[in-house]
Amino acid sequence: MQKFLFELNRNADFQSRYLSDRRDAMNGFDLSDEERHALAEPDIGLLFHLGVNGQILMHFAAFHEIEWQDYLQQMRDGIAAHGPVREGVYAVTGYEGVDAHSSRLSKTSDAEKGS
Repeated sequence: MQKFLFELNRNADFQSRYLSDRRDAMNGFDLSDEERHALAEPDIGLLFHLGVNGQILMHFAAFHEIEWQDYLQQMRDGIAAHGPVREGVYAVTGYEGVDAHSSRLSKTSDAEKGS
């Protein structure tokens, strides 16, 4: 999936092919049905959940004329709808989204106040 998006972000001919027929452009890439669906929609939240690198995903969102704030919200919505990031660097670090991180920070702060 990362290779597909990397190619799409960098290659004008591939971008034209994708715009002409999104599903056909995915031929030749080892993608699951879920990944194909997320790329065709495009479903930024699901792609983020699936582990797409944020730098690559940001360019994909811009390609689809998704505004920055909407892009960020769609990533948050993806975590809320699908759960923590499943693969990639965010999964390795245990990233569960802004809300989970903020909740843990407030619990730590409350515990320190009680000490």
